[in-house]
Amino acid sequence: MSVGTSSAPGAQDAGHPPAAFRPPGDLAGLGIDPDQLPDGLVVADEQGRVICFNAAAQRITAVSARDALGQRLEKALPLEDLEGRRWWQLTDPYGGLAIRVGQPERNLLLPGGREVLVSARYVRGRPTGPVRRLVVTLRDTEARRRTERSHAELIATVAHELRSPLTSVKGFTATLLAKWERFTDDQKRLMLETVDADADRVTRLIAELLDISRIDSGRLEVRRQPVDIGAAVGRHIQAYVAAGQEADRFLLRVQQPLPDLWADPDKIDQVLSNLLENAVRHGEGTVTIDVTATASPREGEDTGTSVTVSDEGPGIPEESMNRVFTRFWRGSKRGGTGLGLYIVKGIVEAHGGTITVGRAPGAGAEFRFTLPVSAPAYLA
Repeated sequence: MSVGTSSAPGAQDAGHPPAAFRPPGDLAGLGIDPDQLPDGLVVADEQGRVICFNAAAQRITAVSARDALGQRLEKALPLEDLEGRRWWQLTDPYGGLAIRVGQPERNLLLPGGREVLVSARYVRGRPTGPVRRLVVTLRDTEARRRTERSHAELIATVAHELRSPLTSVKGFTATLLAKWERFTDDQKRLMLETVDADADRVTRLIAELLDISRIDSGRLEVRRQPVDIGAAVGRHIQAYVAAGQEADRFLLRVQQPLPDLWADPDKIDQVLSNLLENAVRHGEGTVTIDVTATASPREGEDTGTSVTVSDEGPGIPEESMNRVFTRFWRGSKRGGTGLGLYIVKGIVEAHGGTITVGRAPGAGAEFRFTLPVSAPAYLA
């Protein structure tokens, strides 16, 4: 698609686009094609006629550039505010206050009631001079709506998960305070143990919520230290055995030699805990953990460390593979918030690594994450 200006303002018939097209203003000097811009771009000249209507604007408004170019802006882009008022008449960019430089982004309505995010910039030849160009940017609201829905669903899920343990804690503590003398020591111990377990559950939920907030905002901090990944896996296996799992259910294979791994030990423990818990809870048979040296997922590094956790259970259906690391995904068995694997992916990627899911040789699920060595510069 081409964009452009007429050779003389007002010389063009209102129903037809200018005869010669070129990108307006700085876009021409920078060699930028407006059609490559991710947001909708609409530019009007000093007469209020459209001289630029890029591909994104066509997609968002469902109006073709051929129909828009050369038209009055209010006709090519008829916008209303959420109260049904015509926006161009309301803001009056050409005849309003000369000190205005633009309009901040806001929700407006296209014909048919579709919402779109619109902002405008008034380009003047001199301060307080007449508007020479009116630059309008358009953004679809669907991405924002998806984010808002996701946040609302997250809040609802966490609130639901918090309600159960908090109700239990409140009930047991109120009962103990009101009828302390009526219970035996064993009954008191059982109630307090339940309260303690529910308090731990609340703490985990809050920690998950904080992790998701940091992942979504790109503020997840990684404090790198030397990590013995094989020993870390061994500690998790010992904990499961101490909790009653059979020792021969786990098979740990560590390839030697491994490159020195620098990572955040607490966050790597969190990743291992989630993956092993999924394999134990949802899988069957032997849980196999392979720790190997592999190519680094980061450019400029030769080696990395890979950890593969697989089981012999039913595995994950093929149609669900692409949703495993999304929020609220749960396997065939209900339970948990469905946030664990989303957090795992965020932690691995914060380290510069990658994580994949597939089918294990024994037909179960197989999770594999790879981390770059990431040694500090002074050790290089």
